[in-house]
Amino acid sequence: MIQGARYVHTNLIAHDWRRLAAFYVDLFGCTIVPPERNYSGADLEAGTGVPGASLAGVHLRLPGHGVDGPTLEIFGYSCLVDGYAPAVNRPGLAHLAFQVDSVVEARREVLAAGGKAVGEVVTLTTASGLRVTWWLPISRATYWSSNPGYKWQISPPDEPPTTASRCDQAFVLHLDQKNP
Repeated sequence: MIQGARYVHTNLIAHDWRRLAAFYVDLFGCTIVPPERNYSGADLEAGTGVPGASLAGVHLRLPGHGVDGPTLEIFGYSCLVDGYAPAVNRPGLAHLAFQVDSVVEARREVLAAGGKAVGEVVTLTTASGLRVTWWLPISRATYWSSNPGYKWQISPPDEPPTTASRCDQAFVLHLDQKNP
């Protein structure tokens, strides 16, 4: 095991990093962690293996984890390689998850902000009886910029345990909620 390992950030590459960052700031309350990054030169080329690379971007503090919590690192490269069309079952990073009070309300806000629905709001029950309510959207910012589409899951916070079941949570950008 690697000693001292701690999760720090997830990196997203965008055609328009400012627009994608604004999406997360405006819709989910992420906060910018200065300074903006702007890298180029031999060290970046050596580290990325991309000749002539330059990139710019920002870190966004994710909500709910305090000042030392993980960030989304959103960058844009000067030269981008085309990606694949979005698919929920494609190997690799599948989604980012955010917890919300109401999946239905979050869905409405995401769609109003230009997000696209991949599926419907659903509730699944695990073998242990936990209920998981979620919805899978794709951000508008990724469509504005011709990116393949970042997916997230939106889920509600835990409901108090009951004799029948308890609600588990997650967000692909998936929205889960307390009361579906």
